[in-house]
Amino acid sequence: MSLRDNAEVVFPRPLSGEPVTRLPSALVPERTVISGRFVDLEPQNASMHAQELFSAGHDTAAGLKIWDYLTYGPWATVDAYASTLRQQSSSFDPVFYTIRSHATGQACGQASFLDINAQNGVIEIGHIWFGPDLQRTRGATEALFLMLKYAMDNLGYRRMQWRCNSLNEKSRQAARRLGFRFEGIFYNHLIFKGKNRDTTWYSILDDEWPEVRGIIEGWLADGNFDADGTPRSSLHGLMQDRTASTRLLAE
Repeated sequence: MSLRDNAEVVFPRPLSGEPVTRLPSALVPERTVISGRFVDLEPQNASMHAQELFSAGHDTAAGLKIWDYLTYGPWATVDAYASTLRQQSSSFDPVFYTIRSHATGQACGQASFLDINAQNGVIEIGHIWFGPDLQRTRGATEALFLMLKYAMDNLGYRRMQWRCNSLNEKSRQAARRLGFRFEGIFYNHLIFKGKNRDTTWYSILDDEWPEVRGIIEGWLADGNFDADGTPRSSLHGLMQDRTASTRLLAE
């Protein structure tokens, strides 16, 4: 079965035309360091980050796989990549961050806030890629959690979006694992690298965020990891349990 035919669960959400009594802050993300226990998100700076990020995304076969579903990359030289980073770093939307691992001290990935609609409290995280050393680590989960928390708690946004190539099952799994809810697919949405792209949409709303935040915080807690650093619970499983509870309440 293809992903075009592989329908995801649609979660019940009531339609609403109620007055909005608590307006969004209308603030936009700052170019400032967002610090965590395992990673920091640094405002992207081509002169500081180009070499390390180029190495993370180009030095291995696993690193080069990063670019399969992104609309850009890979690059032939670090100078060519640095030119792209300069363009990204100068952007006001998206706002790009470089992910730096505390364990290695190295820049090892990238993420951004984009489609920023501050007055309506809508924002998205995207342009996400993790180098092989960051993939499937506690720091990788924390990096995205830091972005969610900054936008939803610090800036008071009402809606967090996630979009991805519908054929990118890893990205779709990551969205579900972080508590995003499937909203639909835009077919023939884009052309990238000469290929069609169907785009899948997910979101977290402000009334859902406290539960999602609590689940992720619990999963990231030290008590959830054994001496070898293996998690005792599955974040995906915890989010699935939340999903099942929501469906039972709706029924």
